[in-house]
Amino acid sequence: MNEVTLLADALFPRGISHYLLGGILIGLGTALIYVGTGIHAGASTFLESTLSYGSKLRRFQQPRFVASRDWRVVFTLGIVAGAAAYSLALGDFGWTTEVQPWRLFGGGILIGIGTRLGKGCTSGHGVCGVGSASRVSILNVGIFMLVAVGVAQLVMALGVTP
Repeated sequence: MNEVTLLADALFPRGISHYLLGGILIGLGTALIYVGTGIHAGASTFLESTLSYGSKLRRFQQPRFVASRDWRVVFTLGIVAGAAAYSLALGDFGWTTEVQPWRLFGGGILIGIGTRLGKGCTSGHGVCGVGSASRVSILNVGIFMLVAVGVAQLVMALGVTP
């Protein structure tokens, strides 16, 4: 049992309570959105929904984007506002990474491309899809994890650091 405690302390030096509380709040939020709208709360369609406001391209004028764009904007603003409120309440606000902005931008572009290829993001597939026992989502999450672990191992082997 002592080994388990040492492992938990090594993996979670600040404890696990805030991770547990965060998971509960994410689960409650996605359940509330699903009950209220019947739509999974994935964030990857936010950009396409938002572009439907100003773009005349047929891709962005699909009924599923136009019909859900208002609540998706509110959803995304709520994510940002919730993170800001938490940070301000705890006095832990600001830049929290050593990674250069150009690397974050490049990683964000790759993630955006990956979410389109994977037909959704980790929030849609991971939280909502797996929670709904969707076979497609379970498969996607398995692929996400395998690729993420593989890329992390490759990057580490190449000696890349922030």
